[in-house]
Amino acid sequence: MEYTKVALDAMGGDNAPACNVGGAIQAINECDRLQVYLVGREAEVRTALSDATVTGGVSYDSKRIIVVDASEVIENAEAPVMAIRKKKDSSIVKAMNMVKEGQCDAYVSAGSTGATLVGGQVIVGRIKGVERSPLAPLIPTKDGVALIVDCGANVDARPSMLVQFAKMGSIYMESIMGMKNPRVAIVNIGAEEEKGNALVKETFPLLKACPDINFIGSIEAREIPEGGADVIVCDAFVGNVIIKLIEGTGKVLLSKMKESMFSDLRSKIGALLLKPALKSTLKKFDASEYGGAPMLGLNGLVVKTHGSSTSKEIKNTLIQCVQFKEQNISDKIKRVIAD
Repeated sequence: MEYTKVALDAMGGDNAPACNVGGAIQAINECDRLQVYLVGREAEVRTALSDATVTGGVSYDSKRIIVVDASEVIENAEAPVMAIRKKKDSSIVKAMNMVKEGQCDAYVSAGSTGATLVGGQVIVGRIKGVERSPLAPLIPTKDGVALIVDCGANVDARPSMLVQFAKMGSIYMESIMGMKNPRVAIVNIGAEEEKGNALVKETFPLLKACPDINFIGSIEAREIPEGGADVIVCDAFVGNVIIKLIEGTGKVLLSKMKESMFSDLRSKIGALLLKPALKSTLKKFDASEYGGAPMLGLNGLVVKTHGSSTSKEIKNTLIQCVQFKEQNISDKIKRVIAD
C-alpha cells in the first residue's frame, strides 16, 4: 500500500508535543493509508509516545509513526523570516524540507503561523504561475461548509491574485468536499456591482469574466454563515477579521447558552431533554471537525491548524492530507493556473 506521508511539527502549538503525538496515533489508527513523521526534540517526542501507549493504554503500528529529531523550536514571538533563516534544525524548517525534498507529501503544524507561511513560500515553494498562496480554512455554515480564501497569508492582495484564489478554492471544494460547480462570491459591503473598495471594484469584473469558476457576485459578511456561497474570496485582512469574529461570536453565544440552561431547575431539566439534539447541532459547527487550513498553490501540501489544537483537530488535519494527495489537488491547480 502506498502511504500519504505527513511531516508533523511535533513541537508546534499550545498542547505540544502531547496532543500532536496523540493526534498522530489516532490518525493512523483511523486511516490505514497514512504514515506520520513526528519532527521535533526526540527525547520529548518519545516521552509523549510512551505516555500515550503506556499510561494511556493506546496501541499503534510503530512502522507508521517515525520520529525525526529536530533540536530547535521556532516560537510564536520570533520574527518569522529571521527564524526560518537561522533555525535550520527547527521542527518547522526540517519538516518543510522533508516536503520540499519529496520525502513527505505534506506538512502540518499548530505552531507559528508566520513561520509556516514564510516557510511554505520560500522552502516548499509556489507552483509556477501562482502569484501568492492563500490560507484557506473551511468554516461551518447553516447548509454545510464554506471555504474562505484568503484568511491570513496575503493582507495586501491584487485583483489577479484574488482571481487565482477563486480558481484554487473552486478546485479544492470540488475535489475535497465533492461540490459540483461550487458558488464563488467576493466579500463586499453590498450586493451591487458598483459597491466596494478599489480592490473589490477591480476584481469583480475579472471574476465575472473568468470561465473556470461559477461566480455569483458579491456576498455580505452576514450571508456567509447562511451558506450564501461555497468559496468566499477576499484579501487576508478581511478574511482574518471574518474568521475571528465568527469564532468569537460563537464562543460568546455558547457561553451564554450554557449560563441560561443551568440557571434554575426548570432550565436544567430542559437542558437534559435538549442535550442529544444540541450536541449533534454543535458538532456540525465545530471547526475542529474539518481539519486545518491548507496553503493552496504550493509544490507540496502545507496545512496550518489552530495553536490551541487538541488531538482531535490534529487527527482530522492529518487525515485531510490523505484526501488532498489522493485527489491530486496540486496537479489540478497546476493545470488551471497554466491555462
